Amino acid sequence: MPDRHLMPLSRRQIIRGLLATTAFGAATKLSGCTPATETADKGTTGSAATDAPKEVVVGFIYVGPKDDFGYNQAHAEGAKAMAAVPGIKILEEASVPETSAVLETMRSMIEVDGATVLFPTSFGYFDPYILEIAKEFPNVQFFHAGGLYQEGVTPKNVGSYFGYIDEAQYVAGIVAAHTSKTGQLGFVAAKPIPQVLRNINSFTLGAKTIKPEITTQVIFTGNWALPVKEAEATNSLADQGIDVVTCHVDSPKVVIETAEKRGIFSSGYHANQAPLAPKGYLTGAEWDWASIYTFLGEQITAGKTLMAGDIEHILRGGLADKFCKLSPYGPAVSAEAKADADAAKEQFLAKSLVIYNGELKDNKGVEILAAGDQYDQQNIELEKMDWLVEGVKGSANG
Repeated sequence: MPDRHLMPLSRRQIIRGLLATTAFGAATKLSGCTPATETADKGTTGSAATDAPKEVVVGFIYVGPKDDFGYNQAHAEGAKAMAAVPGIKILEEASVPETSAVLETMRSMIEVDGATVLFPTSFGYFDPYILEIAKEFPNVQFFHAGGLYQEGVTPKNVGSYFGYIDEAQYVAGIVAAHTSKTGQLGFVAAKPIPQVLRNINSFTLGAKTIKPEITTQVIFTGNWALPVKEAEATNSLADQGIDVVTCHVDSPKVVIETAEKRGIFSSGYHANQAPLAPKGYLTGAEWDWASIYTFLGEQITAGKTLMAGDIEHILRGGLADKFCKLSPYGPAVSAEAKADADAAKEQFLAKSLVIYNGELKDNKGVEILAAGDQYDQQNIELEKMDWLVEGVKGSANG
């Protein structure tokens, strides 16, 4: 882990230091307001200021840039939607690493900017950083995308929200299988965590409904944003004869652009990457954070909290709940592919399609589900996933 003392100071760190060390900061903290005599001299009663509704300051923290065509852009678009909720003021800080640096950012947003709600969006922010600072600030609400909330263990002021985007990946797998001529799909992935493995498995299971013998070769890069390794992985997949590639990395930009250069097809993730591959882009699994962030913004401004139990500690939803969506079909998608994909999508919207049905084995031949058994989307076992389904070439250990 990098030494935080060697990192350049951010504006928030500098301001926070000034507030902590100057007499002005100390005096402000003690008095908390303008002296009464000053207010009276200006001819005001002070009631206007106290009667005005107070904005709720909400902080969003991203691990990468907000225009990455991927994970961070999707969250930033959602934050923009929340900003339209009356009574909400949005703060944003981008490119904050998954180190103790995020602790500094969160603390600064709280102490300097007055944030009472935080959305630290990256996976690695959760444990230990959010869990640690939540105990320090029990009146601040922390919402994390994907973190596993455990009753009686996780602080009450921490909530977890995430979407069943593997439903969209399942549909994208159907399109990929229809389009592939070789019967070989590729998947560039960052880390073998449950959310990533779930996407790989669902993409493959969707594809297998069209071509049961189809395979998915997965390559793990080791981190969320490694453009050189992502390009190398995509080229390696193309060299192996794979003709459709998708990914789960923070920014799919390099994967999609490399696939287009190699003349193979691509399926996107997080946001719509169609402009990056006008010929080969098939569709993609996109987040629809605008919906959930608007909902949470309305809950927060209504005075509801995680601590009081007014806001659920675990928020989950799929295509039917508008947590995610599909990118528009590209020009290479056949009418037959569209029909089968649309049929599966309609089943998800009706909440009648279950992805994980037995008999189901992993890619080592171990039985995951016996015949007749199934995991519905809410099953906690899916959030602990540490296996890859039959048909996936690669290791769940990375």
